[in-house]
Amino acid sequence: MDSPLTLAPPPYLRLEGEGIHLREWSEEDIPALVELYDDPEIARWTPVASPFDTMAAQVYLTEAQEARAQGRKVQLAITTDGVLPQGEVLLFRSKADERDVEIAYGVGAAHRGRGLASRAVRLLSEYAVRHTGARRVVLCIEEDNAASIAVARSTGFTLTDDEPVLRTSRGRPITLRTWSLTGGAA
Repeated sequence: MDSPLTLAPPPYLRLEGEGIHLREWSEEDIPALVELYDDPEIARWTPVASPFDTMAAQVYLTEAQEARAQGRKVQLAITTDGVLPQGEVLLFRSKADERDVEIAYGVGAAHRGRGLASRAVRLLSEYAVRHTGARRVVLCIEEDNAASIAVARSTGFTLTDDEPVLRTSRGRPITLRTWSLTGGAA
C-alpha cells in the first residue's frame, strides 16, 4: 500500500528555533556520538548498541545515512550552537501505522535537564506537521520512562488508547504506549 507520507527533506535539513539548531550528522561527529550514546540511560531506553564505541558510532552513522537516502528516516543532531551535538532527534514512518510519523530522541548525560529534548521535539513536530502529510505525529514510549513521558506532556502530546506497540530491543521484549500530538500544539 502506498503511503501519502513523504520523508524527502531538502538535501541538507537544518531546523532552527527554540534556542536550538537541529542539523544532519557528519563524519566529524563520530566522537560526539560515542560520548552521547555510550551511556547506561541511553542503553536502557533505546535500541542503540551498548557499549557504544567508535565502531558502533560509524555503523550507526552509516545506517542513518542509508535510511535517509532511502526516505525512511531523518536523524538530526541537537545543538545549541549549530556545531556541538548534545543529543539527537529522529523522524520516521511509524511501524504501527504508516499514516503516522514517529519522533524519537535522546540527550547526552551531560546535557540533560535543560529542556533540549522538549525543544527538539517541538521543532521537529512543527516540521513534520507542515511537510510530511502525516495523519498524526506520535511518540512511542515505555511506561516506566518518566523522562520521556515528561517530554511528551510538555510538548503537547497526549496518551492515546491505541493498542500497545510491541518491539524487541537487544533480545528483550518491550511495550510502548503511543502519545499523539494534540491539535494546534505544534
